[in-house]
Parts: sequence; C-alpha cells; structure tokens
Amino acid sequence: MNVGELERALFEAFPARDAEPWDRVGLSVGDPDAEVAGVACALDATVASLDEAVRRGANVLVTHHPVYLSAPDRFCPAAPGRPSSSATVFEAARRGVSIISMHTNLDRSCAARTLLPRLMGLAARTSLEWAEEPERTGIGGICETDPITVKELALRAQEAFATCAQAWGRPDALVRRIAFVGGSLGDFGELALEHGCDAVVTGELGYHRAQDLALRGLSVVLLGHDRIEQPFCRILADATAHAGVAQDRIHIIPLPQQWWVPSQGGHA
Repeated sequence: MNVGELERALFEAFPARDAEPWDRVGLSVGDPDAEVAGVACALDATVASLDEAVRRGANVLVTHHPVYLSAPDRFCPAAPGRPSSSATVFEAARRGVSIISMHTNLDRSCAARTLLPRLMGLAARTSLEWAEEPERTGIGGICETDPITVKELALRAQEAFATCAQAWGRPDALVRRIAFVGGSLGDFGELALEHGCDAVVTGELGYHRAQDLALRGLSVVLLGHDRIEQPFCRILADATAHAGVAQDRIHIIPLPQQWWVPSQGGHA
C-alpha cells in the first residue's frame, strides 16, 4: 500500500465532506506514491511525534489535529521566532515522513460519537449536532443516564480520561442527559441546552461561556482539549488497520505531558 491509497481509505472512513471548510485534512506532507513502511498515530503533528514515528520505524504519521490551519510563512528548522508547525513540516520532508490528518471529519464520525461516552460506561443515542437524525454524522453525542450529581459525573470523567476535571455548576445538581463534545465546545453549548441536556463533558471552554452556560442550567465538565481527544488515536489506528496496514506496523504515540497541576506533583 502506498501513502495515497492509505489517504483514500481514511477518507472513506472519515469523508472529507464532513470536515469544516476552514479545516486542513488529508495529506499535508509527503509523497503519495511512497510505500507505507509503518504508521504512527498521534493526536498532534509535532517534531516530537515525528521523532517517535521514526524511532518506531514508521514513515507515515496519521494525526487527528492538522499540522497547521494557517500556513506559516516559511518551513525551517525550529526557532523561537517561528511557529512550531514550520519545523514540523521541514523535518517531515527532510526525513521522508508523510503526514495525514483526519480532524473535523473524524469529529463527526459515529466512531467518535460513541467512543467518548463508552469510556464512561454510557451510550450515545445520537449526535449533538443533528439530534433528531440519529443516522446522520455530526459533532458530539447525547447520552441518557440514571440520575447522578455533577460532582459524581466530574469524578467519573476525570477517572475515565486520566486527567483532572474542572466543573461548572452546582456539585449536587442532578444530571440525566449528558452531551459529549471532543476538543473545544465552542458554540455547541447552545445545542446542548436546546436538546435538554443537563451537563456537557468536553475539553475546553472560555471563562465567560462556561459561566453563562452554568448560570442557564447547563453544567460543564472540562477535561482538557488533548485529554478528551487522545482516545481518537485508537480510532485512527483501527481505521489504518482496516485500510490494510498490518497491525504490527501500526503504533499509537502516547500523549505527552504538555501541562500539569502543581498540587498533584507535576502530573496533570
């Protein structure tokens, strides 16, 4: 299998039409005709993930997040005065590593919809984006649960995703309907309210939006953008195997410790 064939197979799993217009999905660096020697799956395309891919004998890095959304002015070795994506593209080309990204098209997949709630023992019945059309791909998922408190939800979430949760809303408020959104919640909190959700579990949200949603009755549990989306690497690895790459040539790169909590001894 060559790189172009792998890209086409991944687009069959996560159609490009499902990606946002501003997104950059698919092959961003590399030769489509190069044979796939091995694949490393990572959340982010960084020089560190390239290093790990090469160490594991992979010449393809499949990521969730694109190398960049806005292209840097130049592609050069790492330097404080340039965005990190500049060095990532430079190093990928220099080392002969292709980079393929499946971003908002993966976010809208049924695989993403079901995986995040499943880690907490819940089942998503439909997407948040198209709640009245369960068969349609869409951002997020909506789950029903026996009544639990916001505090219990936050504790379960931080255990399932191996992180520390930040929760907005009364700790003793009861939750029966939960929305899940990977990455950043953005404007999807409004849909969660519209569809009668009591809480939303997501990666990140700005202060004023989180405060506003909590005051309007939607509790918000924040886990960190990277922590809630690292499980998507398993989705990418499974799709790569389904495309025909041998399991022993597929590797998942662990999430690096990019941020931490001092009260927990430097471990987020």
